[in-house]
Amino acid sequence: MKNRFILFFACLFVIIGLQAQTVKPLDIFSQKMNRNVKNIIILPEGYNEKSQTRYPVVYLLHGHGGNETTFTSRTKKSLPEDANRLQVIFVCPDGQNSWYWDSPVNPASQYETYVSKELVEYIDSHYNTIASPKGRAVTGFSMGGHGGLWIGINHPDVFGACGSMSGGVDIRPYPKKWHIEDLLGPYKDNKDLWESHTVITNLSKIEPGTLAIIIDCGTEDFFHQINEELHKAMLYNNIQHDYIVRPGAHKHEYWDNALDYQLEFFMKHFNK
Repeated sequence: MKNRFILFFACLFVIIGLQAQTVKPLDIFSQKMNRNVKNIIILPEGYNEKSQTRYPVVYLLHGHGGNETTFTSRTKKSLPEDANRLQVIFVCPDGQNSWYWDSPVNPASQYETYVSKELVEYIDSHYNTIASPKGRAVTGFSMGGHGGLWIGINHPDVFGACGSMSGGVDIRPYPKKWHIEDLLGPYKDNKDLWESHTVITNLSKIEPGTLAIIIDCGTEDFFHQINEELHKAMLYNNIQHDYIVRPGAHKHEYWDNALDYQLEFFMKHFNK
């Protein structure tokens, strides 16, 4: 019996050790915001910094009210297994309620620069990554879906692929929602800022063949209509993209399933 207990605790320590090596918290200093930002990095099992193997990286952006732990604790608990299966690195930053812009009115919320520059540079300098747009993708859900497309569209020199799941891809219908006016100012006084800081009005920036784009939204989602309008606008402008619609609401169960399709899409991009 004593030997069984010893063996049990030995196995438990091994499992905990493997998990600690696979999922790691990272505090990264942002010069733009002059403070540390919390993140989680998920490495494939067997990752060895001394190896010559280079891995693609998928950056995952949470929704409003979430943090860096949202994906691993609620949205996609299988991320460590997915990292092993796909041989990719996942990075989950704490974007607070930023909508992943550089806010023109709040210097403490500069998350476009943080994600597209400071975070990427840190990850590339500390881990064995494919340090080019061919090896990077960014996506997220809800507010993070807006962030995935916003950052991808505005930084194709950094991210070669981007996505959105149930994304708030047009903020203009929601002038009093989700603290947006704290970042852009009240809509009635700052219509130009609101017009310029939403995904659907930035499509002209997309150059043909520079960005792999995937969009996913459920038919019962309150963002379904604006995603339909984005899809139609992209068709009208001949912007190549994958658009997935299936029954589902604005819920983590939906995004768990949606991310499987997005990861398959990103893997095709990485393997070209």
